[in-house]
Amino acid sequence: MRLLQQWTQVQAAPVRADRADLAEQLSQWLSTVDAVKLGRWLHQLESADGFDGDAADPASAPDVPALQAGLDAARAELSALVVARPTRARPLRERADHTPVPGPDPEMEADFATHAARYLATQKQMEMRLATLRGEMRQHLAGGPAALRRLAALDAAMEQMLAAREQKLWASLPGHLERRMAHRRMRYQQQLEAVGQDDDPQRWRAPGGWLHGFEQDLRALLQAELEVRLQPLAGLLEAAQAWQAAPEGPGQPLGAGDETATETVTDW
Repeated sequence: MRLLQQWTQVQAAPVRADRADLAEQLSQWLSTVDAVKLGRWLHQLESADGFDGDAADPASAPDVPALQAGLDAARAELSALVVARPTRARPLRERADHTPVPGPDPEMEADFATHAARYLATQKQMEMRLATLRGEMRQHLAGGPAALRRLAALDAAMEQMLAAREQKLWASLPGHLERRMAHRRMRYQQQLEAVGQDDDPQRWRAPGGWLHGFEQDLRALLQAELEVRLQPLAGLLEAAQAWQAAPEGPGQPLGAGDETATETVTDW
């Protein structure tokens, strides 16, 4: 949100000192029917016998180092994808004298459709990679004490219930990026007119060029999206870490730390 506000030069809304109530925030995302379903489901979750007591088999308890390693690997893999150098578009036709054009075609790269396809493809890879990992993390937590089992079930339900709204928001990001591209090109044209300089497409991708700046914008937005997508997974990991570090020891009730760990995940 801060990145998009910087692009549009819109002031962020003031944050309440006591933070917005979680239920109040969810009310903006869920319809009345959804809220009733969620309330009924939470009641069933609290009264389910399958969540009473602690994990029967300590060997099936969450492997916290494995969870950490899996999350770190996914973050590194997707971060590398974000910063990877894109394949440059080459011209479809040769010059009039039939000599080949050796470099990328800046005119083709000025077409947003090329960048939109790249953004959407990266989004898809993020979604598939993290959805799989999130499911695996829930399976790990399902082998822990009652609090972690409830948390895994709650995360699965919330992911399903909020998926449609989240997808709609993710799908809106390329539109912000397209407007950012148009803004950069407009400012570039204004600067040329101000100094009376002729345009040279070969300078667009040079440091300081408008396409070079837009490439940084695209990566920044992808990185910001990645960090948001990682938050629920980071919350699951933090809950497992809190369980492992509980004074009572792994496999024992979390006590007061239970609620804190749960809030970490549900506060996204």
